[in-house]
Amino acid sequence: MTVTKKAHVWIGVGKMEKAIEVINLTKKFGSLTAVNNISFQVQRGQIFGFLGANGSGKSTTIRMLCGILTPSSGEGRVLGFDIVREAEQIKQNIGYMSQKFSLYEDLTVEENIAFYAGIYGLSGTTAEKRKKEIIELANLRGREKHLAGNLSGGWKQRLALGCALLHNPSLLFLDEPTAGVDPVSRRIFWEIIKDLAGKGMTILVTTHYMDEAELCDTVGLIHFGNLVAFGTPEELKQKFGQESLEGVFISFVGKEELEAVQRRFRREG
Repeated sequence: MTVTKKAHVWIGVGKMEKAIEVINLTKKFGSLTAVNNISFQVQRGQIFGFLGANGSGKSTTIRMLCGILTPSSGEGRVLGFDIVREAEQIKQNIGYMSQKFSLYEDLTVEENIAFYAGIYGLSGTTAEKRKKEIIELANLRGREKHLAGNLSGGWKQRLALGCALLHNPSLLFLDEPTAGVDPVSRRIFWEIIKDLAGKGMTILVTTHYMDEAELCDTVGLIHFGNLVAFGTPEELKQKFGQESLEGVFISFVGKEELEAVQRRFRREG
């Protein structure tokens, strides 16, 4: 990662290689600094794992990158668009999937897909083509008539992912997409993610599962609003002398608490 405060010339959307570029980005809420002067880049076609404990600043950063939240200072470009001046263009070119199921539970699978196709402005043969492709991609065949509210957690997440992909976004934001789903669904979900990235889509994913983080091309770790680590999984393990990303994560986020618990149990033993 290169961090610099020099003037930057942004590369045009049609020619750029960077899907995300953030320079000294900061967000304050009154006296609270939620995101503190962070800088990083994500290349096109990469899977970027954005890690951090709850309340670390992940969601605030993502909301700024999606053009929903205005930064207090700093700069950012997503798909070549400025996150402040061109927020609407960003929203038109990204997909977003939250941890909490956000589709309509009283609609069927195909009705949800049709509804979101309309939201994204798809119609006619284009809409029908994308609906069929999404059903295939998410392996939802045979469940088209099922109410979304009756699906298991894993199937709900596949449907939510499918709806986020209907308009063929160039960049996909996934906020803890596999939280609470079974191991098989997690594996299938990641097979889909890797396939999408292989076809050129850029993916930013947050997760608390470190085995998933190991599958990312690049990882950033945010702690109390500060970007404390950035690099490939192997680079971070070597840099911080850990055998796994879980070890790297704990060394920043929970080392003192973990050691205190271990000392207590040793005394009691």
